[in-house]
Amino acid sequence: MDFTFTEDQLLFQESVREFLVNEITADSIRALWTTDSGRSDALWQQLTELGLTAMTVPESMGGLGMTCLDFILIAQECGYVALPAPLVHVALVAVPLLTQLSGDVGGALKQHWLPAIAEGRAKVMIGLEQNELVEDAHTADLLILQKGQSLFAVTANQFSYTFNESVDPSRKLFTVEWDESNATLIADGEAAQQLINDAMNRGALGVSAESLGLSQRMVDMAVSYTTDRQQFGKPIGSFQAVKHLMANVAVKLEFAKTPVYKAAYAVSEQLSSANVNVSHAKLAATEVAQLAARNSMQCHGAMGYTWEVDLQIFMKKAWVYNNGWGVVSWHQSRVSDFVFADQAAIGAGNTFVA
Repeated sequence: MDFTFTEDQLLFQESVREFLVNEITADSIRALWTTDSGRSDALWQQLTELGLTAMTVPESMGGLGMTCLDFILIAQECGYVALPAPLVHVALVAVPLLTQLSGDVGGALKQHWLPAIAEGRAKVMIGLEQNELVEDAHTADLLILQKGQSLFAVTANQFSYTFNESVDPSRKLFTVEWDESNATLIADGEAAQQLINDAMNRGALGVSAESLGLSQRMVDMAVSYTTDRQQFGKPIGSFQAVKHLMANVAVKLEFAKTPVYKAAYAVSEQLSSANVNVSHAKLAATEVAQLAARNSMQCHGAMGYTWEVDLQIFMKKAWVYNNGWGVVSWHQSRVSDFVFADQAAIGAGNTFVA
């Protein structure tokens, strides 16, 4: 049984990484902080030209028809550069939710919005009650919002928003006000709950993958800094105490990758274990991102926390992702409910049981 990614998936990841590293720099991120929207239409067009906005859109709707397992490596690279664009949210959360819709209303929404997303002409964002604040509502053409046991589609002229400042300047969060009597009901009851649960899983999966990329970037930055910085005539990176800081992160990072990739497979294949797989992945990935932030800052010394040092761009995103798409205690509860359930399918004999 082969658990590795295919050659095509790895080559695509490599090409996307090369583009993102060249195009998304700390200076370009800082420049966006000074703009009104904090977003770049030119960058979104570049992402569209690479086919990234179309990846998870079905082929029948003008997309590439790929799954979240195909996209998970791309989400990881988005984290590596702290991408200041809602690509992961749109491709991994919004598109699959739209694809799941059924009935006349759902069919009409899919026909209208999925081709527009694939072509880079529209952004659709999801607002669930557990998240409270809605990402990138200011640039969204359509919001899918939860109210109680129902989901509604709300167009740009049907809602207003108020900006909520985040510790991460690249993260654009808004309180949204809207009237459900003017919105389009797309699902309620059990159907809505299934869509909400799936969206939560995909959102958590997305920040898990991005957290892997953030962790790797912070390690790389710390290694580069400690190689250049000298003390007592030697690079401080040669000191054993500094080596241990980064080694501890590197080990945790490698162990976090497997649950993230397994969760992506479980979500793609709609396995019954998807909930616990996603929560395991979220806990493992965000834990290593927190450690990477702490140890990388320590390697940089007191200056590691300052505004002028690029490390803070990645640290702050790691901090906010820790409680994004489900707080830590919520994901811990899902894992503990599984582990402590009667006749829980745990242990080596159940490793490959769906």
